[in-house]
Amino acid sequence: MGFLCSSSSSSIVFKLGVSLVFLVSFSSYTPADAYDPLDPSGNITIKWDIITWTGDGYVATVTMYNFQQYRHIQAPGWTLGWSWAKREVIWGMNGGQTTEQGDCSKFKGTIPHCCKKTPSVVDLLPGTPYNQQVANCCRGGVINSWAQDPATAVSSFQLTVGQAGTTNKTVRVPKNFTLKAPGPGYTCGPGKIVKPSRFVGTDKRRVTQAMMTWNVTCTYSQFLAQRTPTCCVSLSSFYNSTIVPCPTCSCGCRNTSQPGNCVDSKGPRIASVVVPNTGKSLYVPPLVQCTNHMCPVRIHWHVKVNYKAYWRVKVTITNFNYNMNYSQWNLVVQHPNFDNLTQTFSFNYKPLIPYASINDTGILWGVKFYNDLLMQAGPYGNVQSELLFQKEASAFTLEKGWAFPRRIYFNGDNCVMPPPDSYPWLPNTASYKLIGSLFARIAGSISLLLTAFLHGIL
Repeated sequence: MGFLCSSSSSSIVFKLGVSLVFLVSFSSYTPADAYDPLDPSGNITIKWDIITWTGDGYVATVTMYNFQQYRHIQAPGWTLGWSWAKREVIWGMNGGQTTEQGDCSKFKGTIPHCCKKTPSVVDLLPGTPYNQQVANCCRGGVINSWAQDPATAVSSFQLTVGQAGTTNKTVRVPKNFTLKAPGPGYTCGPGKIVKPSRFVGTDKRRVTQAMMTWNVTCTYSQFLAQRTPTCCVSLSSFYNSTIVPCPTCSCGCRNTSQPGNCVDSKGPRIASVVVPNTGKSLYVPPLVQCTNHMCPVRIHWHVKVNYKAYWRVKVTITNFNYNMNYSQWNLVVQHPNFDNLTQTFSFNYKPLIPYASINDTGILWGVKFYNDLLMQAGPYGNVQSELLFQKEASAFTLEKGWAFPRRIYFNGDNCVMPPPDSYPWLPNTASYKLIGSLFARIAGSISLLLTAFLHGIL
């Protein structure tokens, strides 16, 4: 009977253990992997407007709108792909080009621009001749975030499609849209026919509309983009000499058996292992400096000064990636005192308010032509600024890590934070008071004993 009870108890303990492991593993799946609470409606919307009909198809303008508040597309830029529903070909393009022409051997005379069933389109580079341009093109595929600059958060190209049908009933919406920016990360839904777009003339007195319009919505997942994080956070303060580093192996661990997975910053031949991007590949894997955290980017938050009515923070962003210059970078910080941010000294700032009643998140980015380019790893691979906050008497405190951020994103990717129990803490004043009180009592007792002893002698 005792054996049965013991076996039953062991079974229950085993099941509880399995359940606990499942819950822990499930809790490690963060919201940033599939849904971003700081930008709940962020997406890239692709609008496909048929402007006019041709003899065997149509001319369309394709426009990408980056409605993401702080996630942008950096060099070498976006690549848009799809599958034709029928046997369409692309006769010509302006403002963009396909990466491959495909097999056009069956055509005589005029050869199409692309005959592939699954074309991939990229943006043209700056300096493209004007007769090959359209509005909002030719920036090398770079699209800014909506919060940083809405005017450059749009990219367009125009294409002439043949063998496609010449009416709304015979045209078919392409399928299987893909967006690389420049690597994976975006998932695109199906094209949905919507109300035709309307266009206001330059004189503002006439409005025209597209023959047909469909939209495609693409959303981002950090988990799809890369299985490991790309940035981490370290902390320090004026009131504690402890510097809390990025957690060990935040973005991967050093592989001592494969020395080539990182670069020693003190090595004599760094330039020999840093391979420049020749443009043949859209994605260049990071080549990082050998560190304990192995992250391409580190953000350091230092609580610098505590004034009577204000407090000051210094933020430093360091690039450990030898293969990447981060252009138009941005930093998103979540902290309850952002509703009282008074001044930023060398960064641009804009509040992000995804929920109307809460203002605890801000986006920071570099000043144009000053520090909007985070250079590759090395002596110039960092940017920094200071933030001045006004104190709110009911909330401000330096205790229990309140002065440190709750969450930090770099270029839209969630950064690894140190565990809260490792944050720099205020000196324990209660312990000092206890020690002081104990010392006073000991001193008083010694004084009484000494007095009694002297009186006894006298």
